[in-house]
Order: sequence, then structure tokens, then C-alpha cells
Amino acid sequence: MGNGGSAADAQHIAAELVGRFRMERPGLAAMALTTDTSILTSLANDYGAGRIFTRQVEALGRKDDCVIGISTSGNSDNLIDALKVARPIGCTTIGLLGCGGGSMASLCDLRIVVDSQDTPRIQECQILIGHIICDLVERGVVDHAP
Repeated sequence: MGNGGSAADAQHIAAELVGRFRMERPGLAAMALTTDTSILTSLANDYGAGRIFTRQVEALGRKDDCVIGISTSGNSDNLIDALKVARPIGCTTIGLLGCGGGSMASLCDLRIVVDSQDTPRIQECQILIGHIICDLVERGVVDHAP
């Protein structure tokens, strides 16, 4: 999940996991919480834009799921609130963050912080990091296949 360009990166990473990144393997369950316009607009209308991710995490998150928040500032309120909801459910929380990690850093079990204040450079690094994560996940699935 993410806002703006980070929303696009969330979609990109989810697509790599559901489809394939570099090798053939079974599809993996992944979804970007930024893609269903009916859900997004109804939640924004009924609860306010600040709840568009929390409500989806409440509805879809399960113990041992992984919730990834992507933010160049690390201070996106709607991501912060969603990460707060994810932890009690038993989800592992990961932050792809910039600008020192911001308020999101303390809410992430794993935080990967791009040490920059320059949004375009942070975004470039975050998609590289996303690709590295996809590669590691994919190798783990293939290496552990029956």
C-alpha cells in the first residue's frame, strides 16, 4: 500500500508476485490495496480517506500475512493507521521508507530506509528494493518446491 507513486509501486510489486518476476513458479497471493476504485471511493466517502487502508487490512489481513507500506516520507497517516491495525492481527509489517523512516519506522517489523530527502531518488531505490524482495521471495518458493 502507498499513496501516489508509492501506490503504483505497490501495484507493481503485487503483480510481480502474483504473476512471475524472473522464473516460472506457482502464483503467490498478493494484492495492492490501491486498485479497487469501488472500495477506495466507498471507504473514502463513508470513513474518510484516512481509513482506505485500515479497513482493507481489517477485512483481508490474516495472521502471518505480510503488510508492506511504501512511503517516501515515512509519515503517511493512512499508512501509519493501517500498520497499527496489522500488528494485532498478527501480520508482519514491512516499511519501504525514505527521509529517515519517519513515524512509520517504529511500526515496522522490518524497515528499509532510503537515506535521502529527494523523492525521485527514494522512489527509484524503493522499486529496486521491491524487485530484490520479489527475487528473494521467488527464489525461496522455487528452492522449497516439492
